[in-house]
Amino acid sequence: MKNFGFGCMRLPMIGEEVDIEQFKKMTDRFMEEGFTYFDTAHPYIKGKSETAIKEALTSRYPRESYVLADKLSGSFFTKEEEIRPLFEEELAACGVEYFDYFLMHAQSRNNYPKYCECKAYEISEELKNEGKIKHLGMSFHDSAEYLEKILIEKPMVEFVQLQFNYADYEDDDVQAKKCLEVCRKYGKPVIVMEPVRGGSLVALPEEAKEMLEATGKSCAEYAVRYAASFEGIFMVLSGMSSIEQLEENIAFMKDFKPLNEEEFALLDKVVEIINKIETIPCTNCKYCTEVCPKNIAIPGIFNVMNEIRRYDKEHTWIPNYGERAASNCIKCGKCEKACPQHIEIRKYLEEAAKVIE
Repeated sequence: MKNFGFGCMRLPMIGEEVDIEQFKKMTDRFMEEGFTYFDTAHPYIKGKSETAIKEALTSRYPRESYVLADKLSGSFFTKEEEIRPLFEEELAACGVEYFDYFLMHAQSRNNYPKYCECKAYEISEELKNEGKIKHLGMSFHDSAEYLEKILIEKPMVEFVQLQFNYADYEDDDVQAKKCLEVCRKYGKPVIVMEPVRGGSLVALPEEAKEMLEATGKSCAEYAVRYAASFEGIFMVLSGMSSIEQLEENIAFMKDFKPLNEEEFALLDKVVEIINKIETIPCTNCKYCTEVCPKNIAIPGIFNVMNEIRRYDKEHTWIPNYGERAASNCIKCGKCEKACPQHIEIRKYLEEAAKVIE
């Protein structure tokens, strides 16, 4: 199995629907080049990611020809009895009889106790023993110390999915380096999510962007290859929403080469440039919008705010969010509890209302 996977949280879209025909073409190209790993979750694109995978992948290819990962998301169950029916619903949505990789979704100190109370890990281990799960793991957003706590308490966890990229490597909040070290300490292989940090490592400050592109390589290539260059990492996921993005990633990952010393040193300089500019650390995961009672376009608004911070308001396109505008925030705080980046969302929405409305 090659070390590059298709993250299906940001698929090609036509309005509110997945562009199935383009996704089929992307799936075919991905498989044609020998890549087989697909990653989804029940809440991705409001459930449409799983059904799109059924249309583009599982109904068109033999089961043994691809590797499929799905997740148990905490927003879809409140008690132990709801976990198995939810799991069966996910299998049906994807059109498969088992998952190759199954993850406890976005584990942190905020939701791990709930998973314990509902015996989510134990039920998933039972499903594994029944042959419905091949490998059981978790995705994680918290401190290295809390990661170690979970790995000690839940030895059935075989692998960990981490947010890992060159901007977050030494970050005090994300603790990417420290979390990778914990995984290696306990012998847990790592899958990387957010190698391009929600697209922000492509939309770099101009000085940094020019520095990387002067080498003849793209910003995306540096970000993805960086994540795949560390010992202990066996898979790097990238969300791709167009055939062009797919082709670009295939070009540098089909014959993968780790970064050399000069390339690592260059990215150190890029991080210095990035760190000079204070931005909102949003990765566009959209967990906040799933719980927002006013359906505020939080990731989109934060992207606009970051563009203004990196460049200026004059050169930033600002959409009309209407009823989803920042000023409609009622400050309930549900978004902040759901945010894996622990962003002070209400504070930044108040700022956004003043700056961009």
